[in-house]
Amino acid sequence: MAAGQVLVVDDEADIRELLGMTLIRMGLEPQCAGSVSEALSLLGCNTFELCLTDMRLSDGDGLSIVEHITRNHPSLPVAVITAHGSAENAVAALKAGAFDYLGKPVSLDQLRALVRSALKLPRPGAERRDSDAGAQPAAGMPHLIGESPQMAQARQLIDKLARSQAPVQIRGESGSGKELAARLIHLNGARREGPFLAVNCGAIPENLMESEFFGHRKGAFTGALADHDGFFQAASGGTLFLDEVGDLPLSMQVKLLRAIQEKRVRKVGSTSEEPVDVRIISATHRHLADEVKSGAFRQDLYYRLNVIELRMPALRELREDIPRLAAAILGRHAADGRTPRLSAQAVAALQDYHFPGNVRELENILERAVALTSGDEIEVEDLQLTHERAAVPEADIDGLPLPERLEAIERKAILDALERARYNQTAAAKLLGISFRALRYRIQRLGIRQELDAKP
Repeated sequence: MAAGQVLVVDDEADIRELLGMTLIRMGLEPQCAGSVSEALSLLGCNTFELCLTDMRLSDGDGLSIVEHITRNHPSLPVAVITAHGSAENAVAALKAGAFDYLGKPVSLDQLRALVRSALKLPRPGAERRDSDAGAQPAAGMPHLIGESPQMAQARQLIDKLARSQAPVQIRGESGSGKELAARLIHLNGARREGPFLAVNCGAIPENLMESEFFGHRKGAFTGALADHDGFFQAASGGTLFLDEVGDLPLSMQVKLLRAIQEKRVRKVGSTSEEPVDVRIISATHRHLADEVKSGAFRQDLYYRLNVIELRMPALRELREDIPRLAAAILGRHAADGRTPRLSAQAVAALQDYHFPGNVRELENILERAVALTSGDEIEVEDLQLTHERAAVPEADIDGLPLPERLEAIERKAILDALERARYNQTAAAKLLGISFRALRYRIQRLGIRQELDAKP
């Protein structure tokens, strides 16, 4: 079997030689180019498994090669080599479609890991994917259900993101399937054989965060009875999914940014750093751009995490998909070989419901309905839907500009939850579906603290 060809583009002969020798030792055949024009010429008459290109070339830049490959050779992974500390170039290349990037001076260990990952990418047509029209996922494989334009768009972007190592920010309401989307990106990508580790950032005590993320050495602090690997080490070779990343305190945001940029971490109590090889996918139910403006989230970390954004639509935007979703959920919750079906009136009621809890709430409603109904058909009363639909604010409420209008809505929701929870903030946070830390920050930002202090 012929060795796979790799295109190496760099205007420095010694770098081309170093990369070429490393690739030969990996059983690959390098083809080298010293300029943009030479690279484009080789691309026109050869078939490559991977392209490695420097960002700065004598007759242009590597970004033009990335864009050319994305347009004309979409199945060819391309990685860029950037100057040390040039985060802007790396992000620009990833946005343009690059598979991954390496910083100078080039670490040969990181180079070999990158090459191995790129060569593991599924080839187009090699397998049916969840994003293909009419594709049937393998038994037991997670998949997105629905044929609406919004769901089809989400599947297409997930498929594209699976062929990259770019950090992805998944945005969507609670219960809209953000973790499922992250798993699909992982399972359809080069890291699918590695671990997928999901972490809820809002559930980790602040004083344990550094140890949980990066690990610790024995004796580093009271209770550290043995060496401990953190999330980055546990996810090595795979994907680290950071759910509710907006809940991270600023002190931890600084350490996370360094780990992402340097691809190295230092355990608590250790004097040396160790390399880590993970892909970061993060998620949040809120707008991190607004958190950046308010000072609650670091701008530099935001740009590192939000290289590409994937938005998961709310269930109320997918009303035509609700019957298909409901049928799949009922099939999973069938009891005693009995799979009740929804009456036409029950389907209409579900399609008319607002679903503040999204797919997670739909599952809960149907699981309860299966338990309540004794027949083969689920009626409207079995669903036990609340009669009040969640209010959707009109565009001209009170004539306020959008930011003030949103703040007023958020303020009222928090005050209502606090009142229902008898001003127990932990209970109110659970009612709102956010972490205690997130609620505390919002109370301070919206000036609710003074009102709470005035309570008897």
